[in-house]
Amino acid sequence: MRYVIREKFFHITEDSTITDDAGRAVFQVNGKLFSIHDRLSIRDLNGNEVAAVNRRLIALTPTYEITRGDQELAEVRKKIFSPFIDRYTVDVPGPDDLEVTGSLFEHEYTMRRGGQVVATVSKQWMTLTETYGIDIAPGQDDVLILATVLALDLAEDREH
Repeated sequence: MRYVIREKFFHITEDSTITDDAGRAVFQVNGKLFSIHDRLSIRDLNGNEVAAVNRRLIALTPTYEITRGDQELAEVRKKIFSPFIDRYTVDVPGPDDLEVTGSLFEHEYTMRRGGQVVATVSKQWMTLTETYGIDIAPGQDDVLILATVLALDLAEDREH
């Protein structure tokens, strides 16, 4: 499935709209203003929260928790030493961890599980707002991958 995450223009929070490949809105992302946790809420079109992203305050590297209701879906952590390429681990309960690698200069990311590509992310710089294209392989947890992309965006914003 292909998604596009586009930040809303003239907003001081991390509000975004997630659309499908036909341009139809699928999810809304609401950022909290002045939140020390960098909290994002991903909601369906009926306003129901389908996932949340929160920054962990006490951690050696940028760390974000992704939850669905009261259940932790994953923890996104930046690798401590990774010259030239950003590397993140998406620690999912059980053996299904994701590895994220990307180029700092090209703003391109790939997510792999067990060596298999499960998603690719491409950031477009030619638009007035930040826009990400996400291609997700069939059979994946789309909400988890979209929340991971949003966590990576928060981590990059915080670093720069």
